[in-house]
Amino acid sequence: MDFVATEHQHQRFNPLTGQWILVSPHRMLRPWSGQQEAPQKNDLPEFDPKNPLCPGVVRQNGEKNPNYESTFVFTNDFPALLEDVPIPPASDDPLFQTRGARGTCRVMCFHPKSNKTLPTLTPKEIETVIEAWIKEFNELSKKYTWVQIFENKGAAMGCSNPHPHCQIWSCSFLPSEAETKDRNLREYFKKHGRPLLEDYVKKELVKRERIVVENEDFLVVVPFWACWPFETLLLARDSKIKRINDLNASQVRNLALVIKELTIKYDNLFNCSFPYSMGFHGAPTGELADNDASHWTFHAIYYPPLLRSASVRKFMVGFELLCQSQRDLTPEQAAERLRNLDGKKHYSENE
Repeated sequence: MDFVATEHQHQRFNPLTGQWILVSPHRMLRPWSGQQEAPQKNDLPEFDPKNPLCPGVVRQNGEKNPNYESTFVFTNDFPALLEDVPIPPASDDPLFQTRGARGTCRVMCFHPKSNKTLPTLTPKEIETVIEAWIKEFNELSKKYTWVQIFENKGAAMGCSNPHPHCQIWSCSFLPSEAETKDRNLREYFKKHGRPLLEDYVKKELVKRERIVVENEDFLVVVPFWACWPFETLLLARDSKIKRINDLNASQVRNLALVIKELTIKYDNLFNCSFPYSMGFHGAPTGELADNDASHWTFHAIYYPPLLRSASVRKFMVGFELLCQSQRDLTPEQAAERLRNLDGKKHYSENE
C-alpha cells in the first residue's frame, strides 16, 4: 500500500518547537455528537455604556476612557504582571525552583465602535493599529526582554470583552515558548548559515500547496507542522525584519492588507466572526536587544479553534494533553479551503 497524506495517519515535525504533531486525516469521517459552540455573529451595538472599553465609559477602577476616535491604549486594570514586586528567594532545591517575574500589561482598543473587528476595518484603519503596535513596542522593548502583542478574538478563545482590542504583555524574562523558539532558530542558523524561516519561506513559495495569502512583503501559510485545524503562520519575506519595529511604511501597508485578507477569509469560512488567538514573535529585546539576532525572522501565528463548522471546535485534550498535539484534516487541505475563499469581500456584506 502506498502512503497517501490525506488518508493515512503520520507525524510531522515542528522545527520551531522541536515537537512532533500527529496527523490523522481519516478522522474527518467520524460523526460528531460532542460540544457545540454558539456561532458568533458580530451583531453588537456600536456603543454600549456598560462596556468598559467603549469611549467615555468609566472603568471599574474609576478611570474614565477618553472619547477616542482611533486606537486607545491603557494599562490593564487587572494585570498578570506588575513592575514593582519583590523577587522570590533563591532555592538550591532542584524540585522547587522559582525566579522573578516583573512586567506590565496593556490593553489596546483597535476602534471606538464595538461592532467592528479587524476584518471589517479599512486597510488604513488596520495600518493605524499596526503603527500603534510599533509605538508601544518601541517604548516597551527598551526595558523588557520580551514584548508580546496578542489578540484573543471571540468567546471560544476566552475573550471576555467583545470590543475590538488586543493585549500587550511585557516581561522581564524570556517566556518558555520564546526561549524554545530562540534556541531552535539559533541551532538551525549555526548548522545551515541561514535563518530557518527564510529557508521555509523559499520552499513554501516553490511548493505553493500551503499558501493562503501573499503579497510582496508577506506570506501566509498553513504551516506544514500546524496543530490547530486552520492555524496559519504569517511570515515576513525579508529575513532582515527581526521585529515589528523594523517595518517601513510600505511594509506596514502590506501587513495591513494581508491581515485584512486573512481575517476576511477566516470569517468567510463558516460565515461567522471567526475566533482565534494570534500573536507576533520576533527577536528578544531589552537586555538581549544587542545580542546577535541573525537567526530570527519576524512572524505571527494564528491559532483558531473551529474545526468543522461555526459551532464545532477542536479540543486539545486527552492524547493532546498527555502525549502530543494531533490534528485531523491535513495542513494542505486546510490551506486549500482558506485559499479558495474570498478574501476581499466580507460575508456580512451579502446580508
